[in-house]
Amino acid sequence: MPRSKEQFEEMRNATRKKIHSAAMQLFAHQGFGLTNVQDIADTAGVSIGLLYRHYKTKDQLFNELVAYAVEGLKRNITFFESDQSPRMLLAQFVDEVYTDMINGEELAHLLILINQSLLAGAATASEHYEEILQVNAKLLDSTAELIRKGQQLGEFYSGDAQEMASLFYASIQGLAQMKVLLKSNFTMPSPSLLTAFLLKERK
Repeated sequence: MPRSKEQFEEMRNATRKKIHSAAMQLFAHQGFGLTNVQDIADTAGVSIGLLYRHYKTKDQLFNELVAYAVEGLKRNITFFESDQSPRMLLAQFVDEVYTDMINGEELAHLLILINQSLLAGAATASEHYEEILQVNAKLLDSTAELIRKGQQLGEFYSGDAQEMASLFYASIQGLAQMKVLLKSNFTMPSPSLLTAFLLKERK
C-alpha cells in the first residue's frame, strides 16, 4: 500500500530531526570547520545522498540551525517583556534551563552553536550574523530591565542590572561548554545557586 502524503511528511520531518541533532552535536564538539557532511550523515544514520536531498551544503544546514536558535532567543525576549512578576519570570526561565541541561544536550549545543556563529563572523553565518548580534543585545537589555523591575520591587539584590545580566548569561554559556566537555562528569548547579546573586530569599 503506497504511503500517504502525511506519512511522507512525517518521515521527512523525522529525517531532518536526526540530521539536526547530529549536526548540532558535531558542530558543538568539533567545530564547524572540522565537521564534514559525511560525518553528519554517519552520525545521523542516513545516507549522504539522503542528507543532500534535504541540504545542499553544510553552510545551509548550519544557517538553519542558527535560525532555529535565534527564534528561541526571540521567544525569551518576549517572555521577559511580559507583565508578570520579575521573580517568577526569572525563576521559571532558570528552571527550564536546568531541566533542559540535565535531560539532554540540545540546549548546550544550541548555545555553543550561537557562540560559534558569532566568533566565526559572517564567514559561516552570513545570513544571520547581524541578526544574532541584535537579538543577543536585545536579550541582554530585556533581562537587565527585568532585573531593574525586580530591584524596584525588592525581589532582586541591588547592583548594576546590565552587569548582573551579563554575568547571568556568561554563567549559562559557560555551563553549556562544561557540559559538552565533561560529558557524564558534568554536574548542573541547582536553580537556586544559579540565581543566588540575583534573587533575594523570601522572608
